[in-house]
Amino acid sequence: MTAVQLFVTCLVDSLFPQTGEAVVEVLNRLGIGVEFPRAQTCCGQPTFNAGLRKDARAIAEHTIEVFEKTEGDIVIPSGSCAHMFRHNYPELFEGDSTWLPRAQAFAARTYEFTEYLVDKLGVTDVGAVWRGKLTYHSSCHTLRGINVDRQPRALLANVRGAILVELPHADECCGFGGIMSVEHPELSAEWLKRKISNFESTQAPTMVVTDAGCLMHIAGGLHRQGETQQVVHIAEVLARRG
Repeated sequence: MTAVQLFVTCLVDSLFPQTGEAVVEVLNRLGIGVEFPRAQTCCGQPTFNAGLRKDARAIAEHTIEVFEKTEGDIVIPSGSCAHMFRHNYPELFEGDSTWLPRAQAFAARTYEFTEYLVDKLGVTDVGAVWRGKLTYHSSCHTLRGINVDRQPRALLANVRGAILVELPHADECCGFGGIMSVEHPELSAEWLKRKISNFESTQAPTMVVTDAGCLMHIAGGLHRQGETQQVVHIAEVLARRG
């Protein structure tokens, strides 16, 4: 059985373990084994975005060293972390003749979850079943950072029983933006309000996302407003069989 390495991400590991389990379920269904290097930690994006480059570099070195001991592709249920690996790691090690090649080799192994299914495995139908309406939010790093949008939409289009409803302004930020939501909470709150309003206009009970940051932020806003709509990671939709 072909095996991949799972980089589970901080938010999935700490808050949304069901998403990680769903990733494993889908990959196993397709005949892909999943290995989990237990020494993995954060990708380092929060420190990188805060300008703490020395700290971010230490995290990056650790992550690279952990996965250098493994073989196979690295699958990540987060466009945000995938972007960090592909673009920010090489930036952190720019001009470093020792670490830059290692960062580039590591980055070349990484795939966002839906990207891996569609582009590497050539699969758009995983046998998923979901009854009812779904709408899709294009997470910023997934869409603009690593240019992944066609892939999740293709997978959702093949979910049996699902009725896809287009989300107005689907490509607009939900307001999380990593540390942006901490540094500019008023702006973040306004973007979140607009995202929830657009979600409500679809009359879909469920919004699908590819990143746990968006999931946490939008779900939190819905909860505070007393709304009954839910937000789920795409892996959980694809794992469901009815």
